[in-house]
Amino acid sequence: MNNKLNTLNIYMKRYNLILLLLSCIPILLPGALRAQTTVRDQQTLSNATLQECIDYALSNKPGVQQSVIDEEIGERDIKSALSGWLPQINGNGTFNHNFKQQSQVLTTNGQSSLLTFGAKNTSAFVLQADQQFLNAGLIQASKTAKYFRQQYKQNTENTKINTVVDVSKAFYDILTSKEQLNIINENIARLQKQFKDASAQYEAGLVDKTDFQRAQISLSNSKADMKRTTELLKSKYAYLRELMGYTADKEFGLSYAAGDMEKDIALDTAQVVDYQSRVEYRLLETQRQLQRINTSYNKWSYVPTLSGFYNYGFNYQNQELSDLYNTNYPSSVIGLKLSIPIFQGGKRTQEIRKSQLQERRIDLDLANTKNQINTQYETAMATYKANLNDLNTSKANVEISRQVYNTIKLQYDEGIKTYLDLMTSETDLRTAQINYLNSLYSLLSSKLDVKQALGTITVNP
Repeated sequence: MNNKLNTLNIYMKRYNLILLLLSCIPILLPGALRAQTTVRDQQTLSNATLQECIDYALSNKPGVQQSVIDEEIGERDIKSALSGWLPQINGNGTFNHNFKQQSQVLTTNGQSSLLTFGAKNTSAFVLQADQQFLNAGLIQASKTAKYFRQQYKQNTENTKINTVVDVSKAFYDILTSKEQLNIINENIARLQKQFKDASAQYEAGLVDKTDFQRAQISLSNSKADMKRTTELLKSKYAYLRELMGYTADKEFGLSYAAGDMEKDIALDTAQVVDYQSRVEYRLLETQRQLQRINTSYNKWSYVPTLSGFYNYGFNYQNQELSDLYNTNYPSSVIGLKLSIPIFQGGKRTQEIRKSQLQERRIDLDLANTKNQINTQYETAMATYKANLNDLNTSKANVEISRQVYNTIKLQYDEGIKTYLDLMTSETDLRTAQINYLNSLYSLLSSKLDVKQALGTITVNP
């Protein structure tokens, strides 16, 4: 017997401990969530890849977070609408003091007497439960819940896809500017050497002063280009931070190699458009489903509304206020309520026709969206192919310009070519290099446009 009691005590202690831990969850959980939020907020990207920038943006960009919150708000709206199927319990209390009580003359055997109803002081409290059995509005809410959830998720998906495209383009724009800085620095190094050589030749009396003056002008212009590109790069970093939701007070840097962008240019040009892959098209389909349900709801409005109710009343009455609540005269009733819509001036008929017209309008939106998707795809693919050709041409021009510059530089050093020829070849080389970078960025941007048009950009759920 004692062993059983000891075992029971052990179980009771464990049970109490579990209850204690469970009671602490509401207190500890917000702190844990705050800690997780703090860790995420303190995350720094000092050497971030493109994928890390995208992942950070999908978790921290205010626009994406707002879409997620809109999903939660929508879920609350759905649950609020569906709550009408559950019993609705209400309580009402009243207190009345009758200055003049209702009375009636009562005649019996020729004798008249005054009959007074009720009491000077009355009070009542009624609890009532209502239950809906047949209600067109609640039927509509049940049918639309699935599609509203789908619509909220599709809106979030659309926001995330746009975020991926915007962040990727901003990332590539920064890499392009960094490569431009490298080209400008190489150009400055060449011009500095040319300036020294031209100055030495002028001092030796081999050339006039216009050669080193031209070199000085070109060198100053290149330094100005470097300053402008450096300052613009700061604004591009700020724009990428904005797209990512990355605060300005944290360290931020990108990880990239010179050949990273060239590795990302490949694209399968044989793909065909699938409208179902486009979230914008699926959003319209969801809207069409909701509109069809709305048409059905307007037809269901002819159906009667059936509900049940039950109430229990606590009734008190007494001539003396102090004794009012001494005696309860309870009452209780259960019943059904049927409401039949008979005539509303033709409103329901007009609402049905209006909803059917809105369905037709969405069908036209779907047809127009198909045309827009086709146009967007054809434009993006044509731009991609043109930019790919420009890139190949620019890449070949860079090699040719470099060879021309090296040849003319040797000829200038031997006194065969003029300094003007050297400067022209150097300008051609710099222009070819910049054109190559611009073509590369344009190609990567158009690739993203093609993927967006095809609907092949995927985001995490």
